[in-house]
Amino acid sequence: MISMTGYAYREKTGQDLSVSVEIKSYNNRYLEIYVNLPPWLSSLEMKVREYISSCCSRGKVEVFIRLREHNTPVNISVNSNAAKAYLNSINKLAEDLGLDEKCSLKTLLEMEGVLEIEKNRDDERYCLEIEPLLKEAVAGFLAEREREGKHTEEDILANLYKIESSLEKITVFVPAIEQAIKDNIRTRFTEMLGAQIDENRVLVEIASLLLKYTISEEISRLNSHLNEFRAEIDKNPKAGKKCDFLSQEINREINTIGSKSAIIEVSGEVVKMKEALENIREQLRNVE
Repeated sequence: MISMTGYAYREKTGQDLSVSVEIKSYNNRYLEIYVNLPPWLSSLEMKVREYISSCCSRGKVEVFIRLREHNTPVNISVNSNAAKAYLNSINKLAEDLGLDEKCSLKTLLEMEGVLEIEKNRDDERYCLEIEPLLKEAVAGFLAEREREGKHTEEDILANLYKIESSLEKITVFVPAIEQAIKDNIRTRFTEMLGAQIDENRVLVEIASLLLKYTISEEISRLNSHLNEFRAEIDKNPKAGKKCDFLSQEINREINTIGSKSAIIEVSGEVVKMKEALENIREQLRNVE
């Protein structure tokens, strides 16, 4: 099994560039990918999404790619028109207010749009720096999900064994349940009709009540669902969806067994099965 929760962080520092990749994921019904990149590297977002979707099928995955530039060449230009417009407006305001003040160069340089700064970036080179680090981070992220999934699988199988053990104990009581139904019908007919009972009528009533109250079919279906559950875990590392569906079917059969049987020992085992199944369903919420 593979968990939907995972985390990985990788960082690389060079002479003029530091790159870090952080990946974390949470449980989610479907695959949801969130990518955070510097705006000028937005063209890389689709590649990141495609790469993550090729590795994950469910969960909310967040990818943060951060860059810190050192000694990057910068082009600085002055927008003279903007500076003049600011200067004229500020001086006009001072005149209207009767203030004997002039706008300083420092004030103008702090105005938005006066200085235009453009870094000389080699986007292709940055992508070449990011991609191997991303792959390394994803590898660690997937390993973490597999490790967590292994622990989850062990817990699920332990609870599955509890259900199977309780079911074995319940199966022992099936003959007693069916015999109690037969004896009860014969006793009622005897009380009402004495020795003049119609054997065929008795058999019809017994068959009707056995159909209504015996748990043989539920036990058979429950065994089938449990076997299919185990097989799905064995053959499919991403068994979350199928196992979640099977757990609903298992729950249905357990509830039916509990409602049909009045034997206290059976009721006790049903409670144990429900508790184990609830633990399984809780764990499945975090499985891919």
